[in-house]
Amino acid sequence: MNTPSINITAATLENQQKQSGSTFPTAYACQTPNATITSAAHWVTDNRDNLLQQATSHGAVILRGFPAQAAEDFDAIITALDIPNFPYKQSLSNAVRVNRTERVFTANEAPPGIDILFHHEMAQTPIFPEWILFFCEQAADQGGATQLCRSDWLYQRLAQECPQFIQDCEKKGLTYSNVMPAEPDTQSGMGRSWRDTLGVETRQAAEQRLDDLNYSHQWIDDGCLRATTPPLPAVMEVSPGRKTFFNQLIAAYGGWKDSRNDPADAIRHGDGSRLDADAVRQAIAISEELSFEAHWQAGDIALIDNTVVMHGRRPFVGTRKVLASLANMQTHAFELTT
Repeated sequence: MNTPSINITAATLENQQKQSGSTFPTAYACQTPNATITSAAHWVTDNRDNLLQQATSHGAVILRGFPAQAAEDFDAIITALDIPNFPYKQSLSNAVRVNRTERVFTANEAPPGIDILFHHEMAQTPIFPEWILFFCEQAADQGGATQLCRSDWLYQRLAQECPQFIQDCEKKGLTYSNVMPAEPDTQSGMGRSWRDTLGVETRQAAEQRLDDLNYSHQWIDDGCLRATTPPLPAVMEVSPGRKTFFNQLIAAYGGWKDSRNDPADAIRHGDGSRLDADAVRQAIAISEELSFEAHWQAGDIALIDNTVVMHGRRPFVGTRKVLASLANMQTHAFELTT
């Protein structure tokens, strides 16, 4: 996988996982001293189809030692992949982010002491990205690993160990509820305001936007807005016979907590019934068992198939600058079965 003027080779990462012939995550390293971002972008262009295919097959691809130092370099690598931009401002995510370029923004701005639990990006909304990319501009002094979990492996384990729970998830789907503040709350991992989340300025426009999305809603104290999704899928069949636990169940059940939100009220099955608490705890335990922790080095880039891999963030000490980008907007919906 070489391009003139740059040498890229397969790499081994500590604690890489192997199962059923798959290496998670797969990795490549730049072996050329003083390589340029232009030559690296050319290599990505030349190997674009293979990189995307490997990200889907293995869940994630890590690029290490590439000559990326800033948001603009990361943007150049993303552009070389030729995948449609999914602007964050068009998303329904509840996390506070700050754009650095048109398609590059900060990862979740939640305080460093918060443990961001496993989730598929935006699986709790009707629109989500197929791809998510991360770039380490500056690694934390301590901690701050990005956790990755193969959701197809998690689904397989849950189907064996909690079959009724998986059956309920597939049959009933999930609904999510959260309270959005009137103004951005940077002290919360889910502090994006309802104005920014919905892309509106007035209450009337917010209500219309939620009606269009088939959400229910309630205005509460201090101008906050509670929004509840329609039923959404909890499981995705990404290819024939390959299913993933595609949702935000773990994050919502265990981590959607701030001054406005209580995890106990954050998630239900699509028919309104409560989740099996023991099965959820088992899902959390298995996801931790399957976790790969990406300990960032400055310049690292991760390409993740969001339909296959969950991610999270460990707490950290010091300054951590990890940037993100979303690509190829997708939609999903769910119909309850009887």
